[in-house]
Amino acid sequence: MGKAWFLLVGLALAPILRAEPAADTEIRAQLTARNATTLSAELAAVIKELTVRDGERFKKGQLLVAFDCSIQQAQLEKARATAQGAAKTYEVDQRLAKLESISVLEVDVAAAKLGEAKADVALTQAGLEKCKIAAPFDGRVAELKAQRHQHLKVGDPIMDVLDDGQLEVKLIVPSPWLRWLKSGQAFSVHIDELDRDYPAEVATLGARIDPVSQTVAILGRITGKHAELLAGMSGRAAFPNQTH
Repeated sequence: MGKAWFLLVGLALAPILRAEPAADTEIRAQLTARNATTLSAELAAVIKELTVRDGERFKKGQLLVAFDCSIQQAQLEKARATAQGAAKTYEVDQRLAKLESISVLEVDVAAAKLGEAKADVALTQAGLEKCKIAAPFDGRVAELKAQRHQHLKVGDPIMDVLDDGQLEVKLIVPSPWLRWLKSGQAFSVHIDELDRDYPAEVATLGARIDPVSQTVAILGRITGKHAELLAGMSGRAAFPNQTH
């Protein structure tokens, strides 16, 4: 009786121990952009140019936003003029020092003022570089959060951008699947919004298992180019039955 009971229990647990994906197991999947960020203002200023609109595409390095930085430009010109004056003063002081007309200390002071003036130029130039925002990667505008002629403070969001050329698939699967699930393994994703199936493969396996739900997050990638796919679309993933 005891042996028979253990045999029956073993047969009942066998499918669980094998951790095969059941036919009725639904794994939800969501498409996300690998590169996505919010572009924000790095200085307090008024938006002078906004070259893109919601949904429009752009290339890496393309100008997206330009601020009215006439004040900063004037400050740069002033800093450059001050630096030029300091350079001439230092040059004259060096000549006078050779003639022993002034002390070495006076030459050192002139050199220090020249260094300070050059630092002011560099600081102002660095501020001017924040007057223009270029695209960090090829992609498109997900959402505009500011408008032309709007005054922004430092840190105010301008737009959300994403690279939809590299869509990833986020999945949560039972942790026992790690016994057979491998990087590069093929599976398919049915996208609800389009009612179509797309080929995909496992990109990376999660580094931590949720101890409560006994699940693990994995990332996949859609294989091939599919212009109709958008970040945020969702559906269900299907893995070929495993026989171990």
